[in-house]
Amino acid sequence: MSTFNPEQFAAANKANIETLLGLTNSAFANAERLAALNLNTARSVLEDSVSSTKALLGTKDVQELVSLQSSLIQPLLEKSVAYARSVYEIASQGQEELAKVLENQLAELNKNVSSVLDKAAKSAPAGSDVAVAAVKSAIAAANSAYDNFSKAVKQATEIAEANVAAATSATVKAVSTTTKASSSSKKSAA
Repeated sequence: MSTFNPEQFAAANKANIETLLGLTNSAFANAERLAALNLNTARSVLEDSVSSTKALLGTKDVQELVSLQSSLIQPLLEKSVAYARSVYEIASQGQEELAKVLENQLAELNKNVSSVLDKAAKSAPAGSDVAVAAVKSAIAAANSAYDNFSKAVKQATEIAEANVAAATSATVKAVSTTTKASSSSKKSAA
């Protein structure tokens, strides 16, 4: 029978508190990065709005107004894409940090369970080694399933990131092409 070990209990609690503090610091760092990004984006949008409004108020005819509007769309779209990309990067990094912590916690749990099983097998009555082996086999199967699931999630994430990047690029190119085409058709119509 196992005995209560206060040193092991204290060490486990200390490790859990350190993990929690690490996750909390990471969350605050990501929140700070997101807040800074939002403030910088808001400042940039305000500055762009002021300059765009001044430019729009300075137009003299409809064709100049249409041309100016077309030229303002591309930078706005590019900034929107850059903002979304930055938010995604911050969220992805936070998720990666959390995944690493969870993987470390799972590895520690597996190590502890294996240690307990080994101790139990040594002090168990004869014939119980089959039950211990079955439990170890079940744990190994669960770990293998988790590893396979983790790999599949990582691959799906990479594919999704590549698809989003391709779609974003295609959208920016399409808007750019449309803007250029409408600008040149309006110039030739004039």
